[in-house]
Amino acid sequence: MSDQLRFHWFLPTNGGDGRQIVGGGHGVSAGASGRPASISYLGQIARAAEDVGFEAALTPTGAWCDDAWLSTAMLSQVSERLKFLVAFRPGLTSPFLAAQMAGTFQNRTGGRLLLNVVTGGESHEQRMFGDFLDKDARYARAGEFLEVVRRLWTGEAVTFEGEHVHVEDAVLAHVPDPLPEIYFGGSSPAAGAVAARHADVYLTWGEPPDAVRQKVEWIRKLAADEGREVRFGIRMHTINRDTSAEAWAEADRLLDAIDPASVKKVQDGLRRSESEGQRRMLALNGGSKDGLEIHPNVWAGVGLVRGGAGTALVGSHEEVADRIEEYAEIGIEEFVLSAYPHLEGAYWFGEGVLPELARRGRWTHPHPQREQGAAVPFGSAR
Repeated sequence: MSDQLRFHWFLPTNGGDGRQIVGGGHGVSAGASGRPASISYLGQIARAAEDVGFEAALTPTGAWCDDAWLSTAMLSQVSERLKFLVAFRPGLTSPFLAAQMAGTFQNRTGGRLLLNVVTGGESHEQRMFGDFLDKDARYARAGEFLEVVRRLWTGEAVTFEGEHVHVEDAVLAHVPDPLPEIYFGGSSPAAGAVAARHADVYLTWGEPPDAVRQKVEWIRKLAADEGREVRFGIRMHTINRDTSAEAWAEADRLLDAIDPASVKKVQDGLRRSESEGQRRMLALNGGSKDGLEIHPNVWAGVGLVRGGAGTALVGSHEEVADRIEEYAEIGIEEFVLSAYPHLEGAYWFGEGVLPELARRGRWTHPHPQREQGAAVPFGSAR
């Protein structure tokens, strides 16, 4: 495990952005945002993220958001260095086409692609895409899909006939260089088996450290049984300010703006999810506005109205850095973060927490800026 941590941001193509929590995800419609997910605005977020030191930005997938491939391809042209952690669902396109798309993206952007493989947690949403497999079959298909894609990326001629995937004499004309890393999450036994065989980075949502430790140990053992090693990442929100009181006041402001009727509607929808990870997120907030600090500086309020990642790191810059180091001690090396709004949040975290982690020797800017000279000639030292 490296002492140097990696940080990624988020692009809110899931209904836009705003100064309140934007809901949605896992089959639940997004709420009002205030800032549409335009290329102009998303471009501002991407440029802010790369300037302050985020390595990549996650873009979600599903019926509730814009297409991740198209969105990030456009954003790659209005940013310079930021990588894109593109979420996509295996089985909704052929493994050959997916391998070709990834190769094109990687080679055309100079190596700025990471892949977040999402099997899909809601059958009713999958059927919108013409996919009628159940959850376990989706994971089995994902495993076959990733085996074919990885073999194609090496330049191999692939003939493969599995239960769900069948290709003959498939060869990519242009392999990606470098190979995109594969991020994969899931809390069910079927998910663990696929992650152990194919993931470069296993992603978990932000549960308390003891629960995360159990997941890390689980996947680490499964991967070792496959003769592999896997890195670990966590997906959370962040509310950090100059003081702890300011940060918690912001969390209270977000909570006060949540309509109780919306909580019930969203929670009822999320309970239909087949995702084990989503079930665990719901258990953290209990559908109530009370008792939401589930671990020091870990707040479960976001999950009241948002599917998927439902917890936030809340506190002063130093306190949030402390919690990040606590997660790092149990094996988490990568942090996929977000805030409301994402533009301002990138600066709050990038100018507050990242410098603190740099002082502790836990982070280095991936593209450090050169020191600037004196602004005016007479201001320079003699």
